[in-house]
Amino acid sequence: MILALLTAGGLGCRMNNKTPKQFVNVAGRPVIIHTLAAFQNHPDIDVICVACLAGWEQWLLSAAREYGITKLRHIVAGGKTGQESIKICLNELHQYYSDNDMVLIHDGVRPMVSSEIISGCINTAKKYGNAITAIPCQEAILTTTDGRVGQTAIPRDTLRRTQTPHAFKLSDIIGACNEADNLGITNNVACCDLMVKLARPVYFCAGSEKNIKLTTPEDFDIFRALLKVTK
Repeated sequence: MILALLTAGGLGCRMNNKTPKQFVNVAGRPVIIHTLAAFQNHPDIDVICVACLAGWEQWLLSAAREYGITKLRHIVAGGKTGQESIKICLNELHQYYSDNDMVLIHDGVRPMVSSEIISGCINTAKKYGNAITAIPCQEAILTTTDGRVGQTAIPRDTLRRTQTPHAFKLSDIIGACNEADNLGITNNVACCDLMVKLARPVYFCAGSEKNIKLTTPEDFDIFRALLKVTK
């Protein structure tokens, strides 16, 4: 089976909005529903699990029913960090599914993920054992120690900007999370970060500049514009 794990447990403090960003309505639907629909509509996805902000579980269940998200089978209260939320969901999934099943981990606030990106992630993981969605870095990158003065230039052809989804065999990513706990590695920004810290190889699959993560009010403006041109 192929499982999708969506993270939607954050408060979205940078949005300065009383409603967490994953539940904000855009073009008539909450952001999380836009994201869920991408996986609902993909023929290879069998089951969806969401790490939900505590207290919003019933809201999410009702919204999923309203918008026909029938593949959503698991809603789990998220933890204090993204890493903790993912591990809680993985442990939930491990109770019902096989070690060899594939899990795609995706930001609930990346609603523009395309069917092609999901398919590419699945195919790369089938070939190499895992997959990290990524795009080339187009900008010049400089290091800094104080946030004001640029120091060293990093060749951009050696860099990749990672996105989600990330795909793993269920037992592999659970094993990585457990190893991280034993080593005291906590609060990683993403699963790819975790795997690299554990010296495990990761394999890139193609992302898109359109596959944006909604973090700031400006990101929501871009999302609304993308929705208009993709209709």
